[in-house]
Amino acid sequence: MSATDTKPLLTVRGVKTYYGNIIALKGVDIDVHQGEIVTLIGANGAGKSTLMMTICGNPRAREGSIVYDGEDITRLPTHEIARLRIAQSPEGRRIFPRMTVLENLQMGASIDGMEFFDTDIQYMFDLFPRLKERLHQRGGTLSGGEQQMLAIARALMARPKLLMLDEPSLGLAPLIVKQIFDAIRELNRRDGLTVFLVEQNAFHALKLAHRGYVMVNGVITMSGSGRELLENPEVRAAYLEGGAH
Repeated sequence: MSATDTKPLLTVRGVKTYYGNIIALKGVDIDVHQGEIVTLIGANGAGKSTLMMTICGNPRAREGSIVYDGEDITRLPTHEIARLRIAQSPEGRRIFPRMTVLENLQMGASIDGMEFFDTDIQYMFDLFPRLKERLHQRGGTLSGGEQQMLAIARALMARPKLLMLDEPSLGLAPLIVKQIFDAIRELNRRDGLTVFLVEQNAFHALKLAHRGYVMVNGVITMSGSGRELLENPEVRAAYLEGGAH
């Protein structure tokens, strides 16, 4: 049975989000099924990050509904949403720069009560060996790629059912981007982890994803399998020409 035969883990329906009087999301509908990698692509400023933040409750949707694992979370406070095994690695990484790599990972694990810390940290070292080498280094002294690895690992330490990644490839060298996308693929393949990925690098994101959505000016304009969108002439013209590498 494919992931799309199951009930969605995350359902967003008719979501409208405002910044003051400016409407950023204009009635967005998306589904993320258990065990899928779903990507949302679009130009800078299309509203992709706003959707991810709205799912996490900040800003709050003014209209529409967000249902996660059968529970309506549209009005829940952000800290309660985090306890429902939704973990976010936000745009810009936002690690704790004065804390060591180890302390950052401990912060991620604290949501789950630290019970599995020793097992989970070993898994993070398997995924991102560089973090083991940097374990007692302050987060702020890491390279951009290492900080992104740490941001993802910190989110994973909470043992999420849904991992949300906002622009994980932003500003990184191609080799590091490949390492990070390989790690996301491995998490999904090995653990069945459900991933919702917001990404400007449409080529890598659609190659990785089971399904994708295209957002333009706060509206979903297209959806399909990753392969369908990769091969779509409009998507190729808008997001892939010259950007495949």
